[in-house]
Amino acid sequence: MDRIAIIGATGLIGSSIATALATRGSRVVGVARHMGCAPRRHPAIEWTAAELGRTDRGEWKILLKDVTAVVNCAGALQDGPSDDLEQTHRTGLADLVAGCSAAGVKRFVHFSAMGVDRATPTRFSATKRAGDDVLSASELDWIILRPSVVLGPSAYGASALIRGLSSLPYLPVMPDTGALRPVALEDVVATVEFFLRPGAATRLAVELAGPERFEFVELVRLYRSWLGLPRAVEFAIPRWLAALAYLSGDLAGRLGWRPPVRSNARQEVARGAIGDDAEWKSITGIKPRRIGQTLESRPASVQDHWFAALYLLKPVVIGSLAIFWIGSGFASLGPGLPTGMSLMGQGGVAEPLAKLVIVGGGVADLLIGMGIAFRKSARLAMLAGIGVSLAYALAGSVVTPWLWIDPLAPLLKIGPVIALMLVGLATLRDR
Repeated sequence: MDRIAIIGATGLIGSSIATALATRGSRVVGVARHMGCAPRRHPAIEWTAAELGRTDRGEWKILLKDVTAVVNCAGALQDGPSDDLEQTHRTGLADLVAGCSAAGVKRFVHFSAMGVDRATPTRFSATKRAGDDVLSASELDWIILRPSVVLGPSAYGASALIRGLSSLPYLPVMPDTGALRPVALEDVVATVEFFLRPGAATRLAVELAGPERFEFVELVRLYRSWLGLPRAVEFAIPRWLAALAYLSGDLAGRLGWRPPVRSNARQEVARGAIGDDAEWKSITGIKPRRIGQTLESRPASVQDHWFAALYLLKPVVIGSLAIFWIGSGFASLGPGLPTGMSLMGQGGVAEPLAKLVIVGGGVADLLIGMGIAFRKSARLAMLAGIGVSLAYALAGSVVTPWLWIDPLAPLLKIGPVIALMLVGLATLRDR
């Protein structure tokens, strides 16, 4: 029986391929940087932790023992605290390819990006192209797949952004967006299955482009129609505001988040992704599906509506929580200190203890806010925020119980703050 390793098996494309192959009866090794709950969700898959750029060729050799084929779906849009494009797309791939050769793996299906053979305007596309060159120079039976935007039942990155925008009654239209020929996720999975068959063609690069050409805003309209919503009021965003949005995305990326709107995306979106599906169809016999056809076959559920509506609210929730806690901390340590001391005094707390409590609370607030701002610590920080909020409510009930009926409701407002942090925790996972 075939034993196939999927690199990046928790991603949008990788998880779908891994599940399809396991359902077909293949032995699947799911390889991911962070497995999370994947082993519990897909117990039929053999899971292991490894990462391009951090796992060396010797470790790959051991990991890939008895593996007959590798499908590499790993990739990153932009450099960040947990992503290095050079390591992920080129040097890490070189180690993986060397490990495959040493382990006796023959077939290697690799996901690149559409258009990198024609132009490399960003570090993303340049490193992707460099990785393609590393693979094509190897002795493996390689296949390079270069898909356009991939759309399916699940959503991540650009596909999630399209859904989020489709929920807005007032739709901002970004300037300088190129045309797209999006491809259905189901067709991408079928293509991988085809090239994993014995005797399938190898040592070629194939573009995967859908049969329809869309402007970005037309694709958003299509998804809005799928959600059953009336056409939105569209307005053009000036270039300076779009540039600010991309810079904001870059800042979020430096904090460990992975927004789809970043500098690399700006240049990649501008050139579009239309490609040519002729070779793909002639080799595989696959007739690419229309995106509208795939949407019609799966009516939008209430869960789809929730995701679309919450997707763009998530950064608002996370950002507002970070600002709230940081602002609260600075207020406690600065201009709000005299007011806090007065309230504690009214409650009968001695001055030294009161000052210690207020300053300690201010420092805790600052740490919670900064923790929420960074993706890696956001979950722990929000849990800490809930705990501290409950402690504030309890302490306030003992020391200053009259604040429960104060017109500004400082203690009552703790409830909505906790609720907002629960929303943040519920939406924290990207996939």
